[in-house]
Amino acid sequence: MTATHSGVSTGKAISPDSGLHWAEEGVWRVADGLWRIPLPLPMDGLKAINVYVLETDDGLTLVDGGWAIPVARELLDKCLRDIGSGFGDIKRFLVTHVHRDHYTLARVLGTETGAEVALGIDEKPALELLDRAGRGEIEGSPFVEVLRTAGAAEIAEQWAAGGPGELPDPVNWGFPDVWIEGDRTFEVGARTIDAVHTPGHTPGHYVYADKADGVLFAGDHVLPTITPSIGFTVPATEGPLGDFMASLTKVRSLPDLRILPAHGPVAPSSHARVDELLAHHEERLEASLASLHARGAVTAHTVAGDLGWTRHEHHYDTLDPFSRGMAAMETKAHLDLLVARGQATREDHPDGVLFTPTPFTPTPRTGA
Repeated sequence: MTATHSGVSTGKAISPDSGLHWAEEGVWRVADGLWRIPLPLPMDGLKAINVYVLETDDGLTLVDGGWAIPVARELLDKCLRDIGSGFGDIKRFLVTHVHRDHYTLARVLGTETGAEVALGIDEKPALELLDRAGRGEIEGSPFVEVLRTAGAAEIAEQWAAGGPGELPDPVNWGFPDVWIEGDRTFEVGARTIDAVHTPGHTPGHYVYADKADGVLFAGDHVLPTITPSIGFTVPATEGPLGDFMASLTKVRSLPDLRILPAHGPVAPSSHARVDELLAHHEERLEASLASLHARGAVTAHTVAGDLGWTRHEHHYDTLDPFSRGMAAMETKAHLDLLVARGQATREDHPDGVLFTPTPFTPTPRTGA
């Protein structure tokens, strides 16, 4: 929803591997035996998702799979053929997280070809929820209650009417072949890939680090031109922003790696980008706290109205209903972190969770 000071917008970003806009169709060589394939997304904001192909003597490993829509499947097939391979050569998908633009085409192709699909185990509750919805056990959008707790009742009603928060068709979903638990390694040909658990954007998000080759398959955790959404997940999790910032610090402890993001261009430094993302969220926390001090006991929906959104600092009321819903949920994640830090309190209320700033207490001076 927000942009940090990366210096270039996602819509204009050139990727160094292609020399073209990062979403330009093609199969782009990142390193020996490593290719980037942007696949299209059916939305105006994010134009594409980068799928990464690792070649080995035994076949292909793909990091993420794309969205299971015909145009993405056809383009992936064409691009793999351009490097002398095909769907039958895929042996494994290492999926960064459960969102449909990352998971669904991997699951569909894995079912068809027998390729192994690996996903973080903390994504299991989301897949179980979708499975229950597919069997008719859940009606309506599970995001409605999350929006109501954020104080966005009107937006919740719009989402309940269908569209923005509607659960996707479960036909292209299913459980993975391998649940990834904790931090572990995968042997991919001669490469050793470290799977690093990075919850925040989703509970089971993973990044994959190839330290020898100096690259980080960053998924949506470290994006070079935008920040990932926080709080937009069901079932809702406690403290997603705290998890996200802790995960950023965890990635910062790795060697400085070239960023291979899911959205946006290849970028040179994971350390530099993590520092920008951490600073950005500290700024948002300060702005959220200032709103609380100015207003008193208010909901996340109210605080979101005091903040700017997207890199153009659009006013909250000018956003479309989907974007306002995401903004309200992300603001609530910031306010929940202020509560965890002791800078605010929260109280359940029929209109949504009310947040109140704690009184400022100066640090006692010692000495004379």
